[in-house]
Amino acid sequence: MNTTTTTSGSHRAILIFRALAVIAVGLSIAWFVYGNATQPDAKFPFKLGLDLAGGSHLVYEADVSKIAPEEVNNLMAVLRDVIERRINIFGVSEPIVYVEESSFAAKEKQHRLVIELPGVTDVNAAVAEIGKTPLLEFKLIDAALAQAAASSTLASSSEATSPFIDTGLTGRYLDSAALEFTGGQTGQVANEPIVSIRFNSEGGALFEQITREHVGEQLAIFLDGEVLSAPVINEAISGGTAVISGGFTPDEARALSENLNFGALPLPINLVNTQTIDATLGSGVIDQTMMAGIIGFSLISIFLIGWYRVPGLVASIAMLLYVIVNLAVFQLIPVTLTAAGLAGFVLSLGMAVDANVLVFERMKEEFRAGRSSRAAAEEGFRRAWSAIRDGNITGLISAVILFWFGTAMIKGFALVLGIGIIISVLSAITLTRTLLIALPDVRREDKGLWPYLLGTGLIKK
Repeated sequence: MNTTTTTSGSHRAILIFRALAVIAVGLSIAWFVYGNATQPDAKFPFKLGLDLAGGSHLVYEADVSKIAPEEVNNLMAVLRDVIERRINIFGVSEPIVYVEESSFAAKEKQHRLVIELPGVTDVNAAVAEIGKTPLLEFKLIDAALAQAAASSTLASSSEATSPFIDTGLTGRYLDSAALEFTGGQTGQVANEPIVSIRFNSEGGALFEQITREHVGEQLAIFLDGEVLSAPVINEAISGGTAVISGGFTPDEARALSENLNFGALPLPINLVNTQTIDATLGSGVIDQTMMAGIIGFSLISIFLIGWYRVPGLVASIAMLLYVIVNLAVFQLIPVTLTAAGLAGFVLSLGMAVDANVLVFERMKEEFRAGRSSRAAAEEGFRRAWSAIRDGNITGLISAVILFWFGTAMIKGFALVLGIGIIISVLSAITLTRTLLIALPDVRREDKGLWPYLLGTGLIKK
């Protein structure tokens, strides 16, 4: 009677069933990925970045000449959020909006807003949509300067129309706007369309302070540099609400309220550069990346199978499932794939082999010590876990740091790499282990095909 430790028939059947179930789930996920990648109206398509899908690259320069230096960074962040919200509303897929600083002179620093719109190749349409975001400002009229300009026969038109004092109250503090119609009170035309605006708590407090300190003065309301109205402040206005009237038609007032709700700009911006990226460039990058991935996967599989025999084949199958799971995650989150992100994915493919190599080397030691192949596999996974854990935690920390401090391109690389590291750990301790322990259980001294494929695959003579 063979004294080799074996599992019962029912236990072996369970192990085989688990392995087949893993493969079946992997095939199902592969079908999901393929369907969403090839169908034009797929619910979870791949999201491609500007460098892969093509699109528009816009650069705006912000005018911060009238802003205190300590407030510039905060207002630029608000500007970024407003533009990003505006872009999302008109349906651009995965826009990238970020702030950058440039300096051409030692004492002059330029603050820019960079907008990348994947899939949008009509630059004029993109600029028009972004341009609908209004700049809302409230300025006091300097009565003395206005009178002096009006009485001077030599005053230029610019002098006569520029006696305004900044109050600091802009669309930055806007909470909401709504179309309303007047009721025909004193000084108002019945059913005149107006826009009622409500400030946030900070803006409401500032508006109340301005109206309290400047009773009897005129407060002009500017929209994109044009005066809409300049009512006289009769008393302090609390509650954080104001009214914009300018002889609007109902459609104009409705459009204004919608645009203000989309986000009024806290700073004036000027378009300084536009660029259209052709999608054919992205197609070339995708094709080259796919070829690199196929070649890399093939070389890794050849190495694993040549060195470890059947365990290497198991690792190759698990690695293929790892690729499929990664692609599914990219579709479901979704992850915006860029050329840098694809590079991170190909890199993670090589890193995914590390865990398998650690396990197989531990298995060789256990098999050489007299354990059966299945027992060696179990012990190999247990002993290799600490090294796998520590190595991947180190890599994950690096990915997090790159994502936190990196630019938009580096963030794409770091995100894909981090996802790949997490999935590679799960792949090694679940997929590879499940498939490996489902193989026949043999010992080093056994004869036959399986001992050769398993035994000599783990121990080189």
